[in-house]
Amino acid sequence: MQENILTQQIARINIYALLSRLLMSEVDEEMLELILKDENMLSFFPTFESWEKREQYSNKDLIEKYLNVDFTNLLLLHLIPYESFYTREDQMMETGGDNPVQAIFNAFEFNVALDKARVMAADHIAIELEFMYELAKAELKAMEDGNMQIAKEIAQIEYGFLKDHILEWAPMFLLNMKNEAGTAFYYDLADFALEFILSDFEYLSELKKRDYDYLAGSK
Repeated sequence: MQENILTQQIARINIYALLSRLLMSEVDEEMLELILKDENMLSFFPTFESWEKREQYSNKDLIEKYLNVDFTNLLLLHLIPYESFYTREDQMMETGGDNPVQAIFNAFEFNVALDKARVMAADHIAIELEFMYELAKAELKAMEDGNMQIAKEIAQIEYGFLKDHILEWAPMFLLNMKNEAGTAFYYDLADFALEFILSDFEYLSELKKRDYDYLAGSK
């Protein structure tokens, strides 16, 4: 397995992990410091990087006065980050066992502690991105083990979940989040998340066209 293919897969894993974490709960000082010290991660937040309030406040005050307030407004109060709200005709959230996303998670033994995650249903955007993170991790392990048939099957699941679920609603939600964001940080986060899920679907679509021949795209 060529090194660049593994490197690309690790990057996908890291980005899904980052997006899931930041859309799941408020940023803390440790996470913010990690982003600010990592040039690659900070490049995903160009507006925030030059935001004047970064110069005016400590990280602690920035989080307490602005970032946590914006997170609450966007992801807990004003917007509804759940697939069923966007895809059901009655715009009702499906919080019970009939949630189709929960059924998929059950089939793959992906367990979601809703109370710990502070979400009302399994089809929260952060949970769906975490599922993609877990799939990408499993795909990487299969690659490293030389089991390309398993890697192919996992990539097929990733493609299907993005196409049939995440892309059916998350772009609309993320555009709303971007428009409603009160801070440069969450404006950039919404923009970055939208750009990434679209580009990752493009990558998986190209992989599908090659019948999941990973090496063909690197020649």
